[in-house]
Amino acid sequence: MKSLSQFNKADVTVSSMETVFDGFFTIHKYQFSHALFAGGVSPTVTREILERGHAVAVLPYDPVTDRVLLIEQIRIGALASKNTPWLLECIAGMAEGSQDYEAVARKEAKEEAGLDLNEMIYMRSYLSSPGGTTERLYLYLALTDLTDAGGIFGLDTEHEDIKVHVIPFEGALARLDNEEIDNAATVISLQWLALNKARIVQAG
Repeated sequence: MKSLSQFNKADVTVSSMETVFDGFFTIHKYQFSHALFAGGVSPTVTREILERGHAVAVLPYDPVTDRVLLIEQIRIGALASKNTPWLLECIAGMAEGSQDYEAVARKEAKEEAGLDLNEMIYMRSYLSSPGGTTERLYLYLALTDLTDAGGIFGLDTEHEDIKVHVIPFEGALARLDNEEIDNAATVISLQWLALNKARIVQAG
């Protein structure tokens, strides 16, 4: 399908990029101009962009028992707008430059939930917040036996304190509907599974 956009990378000119912060995250300041819809070129625009690399998320799903595995951990960024900053999420982690996203998902599943993943299905990728960060998330569904899953996991070196929850898929959708689950990777993954579950179960 042909893109609706008339522009591409060639229509952006980056005149400078400098690092303005380099800590837990890196922030770059871009100065650029771009093509305009009415014709011509924009004045120079300045934007600070969070450079955190790309990330991978995986939703383990047991098609035999129709249950999903979600992890719970504290997310300080949620403190400003939620009653609790302990969120129900997919397993996830930074790719740290790797393009073997399935391998990253398997490593994170072992660290965060003690899981050895079986068959993995690529769901989709998306830009998390392209107005402020370059980050792209790659989402996977893992068809996994969750019979013995559960416990508390995480790496002490990364200050992780993670609790594993295995819940019926319909229960996960109910928590999605009441906005208890409201982080993007988990929302998108559960909605994708809701749209594709019949096909996946039939294929299995």
